Amino acid sequence: VDLCPRHPAGIVSLGDPNNREEPMHDANEGELIARAEEDPEAFGELYRIYVDRIFNYHYRHTSNRDVAEDLTSRTFYRALRSLHRYRDKKGATFQSWLFRIAHNLVVNWYRNTSRHPKVSTDRLGALPADHGNPHQIVEETELHQRMLSMIQELPEDRKTLILLKYVERMTNAEIGEVLNRTEGAIKALYYRTLQSLRVAVAEGE
Repeated sequence: VDLCPRHPAGIVSLGDPNNREEPMHDANEGELIARAEEDPEAFGELYRIYVDRIFNYHYRHTSNRDVAEDLTSRTFYRALRSLHRYRDKKGATFQSWLFRIAHNLVVNWYRNTSRHPKVSTDRLGALPADHGNPHQIVEETELHQRMLSMIQELPEDRKTLILLKYVERMTNAEIGEVLNRTEGAIKALYYRTLQSLRVAVAEGE
């Protein structure tokens, strides 16, 4: 299995179904995972399904394509090496398990390079569609840009939560698995994040 991504299609936009893999039925994915311990082709299929998403996750954190490709390769090497330890349980889906490996590698990258965490919100969401009232389009575009600016100012863990919830469409339990927090802690963090964004919007900041 070639674990070196070669220039994936780019950062995936929120709500862009053309750049997302169709969700796999849990039973089918479970069969692939079971086979992947012995069958390279099965692991290659898992790689194909998740590689762009893992690359995008790393790219949003590092803003460097070469670093993102290296971290993506290491994510899948580590996953392949540890696959026999994966167990499907509540919250610990395969995607959350894989993203937790990716997240830990990013944390180590920050630590080793003495960088401060900085998650890019580039293309977090698509701009309003080009139809309808021009004045409405302008207002929606301005609000969209304001929201992205406010999200960019959030602490790293809150930005990561937003990305996992709205880009990767993970449940609170899955996000808790990635960030090594309880589901309750994720719900509380999510509530506080939304409240702070609502206040910022209301105050026009």
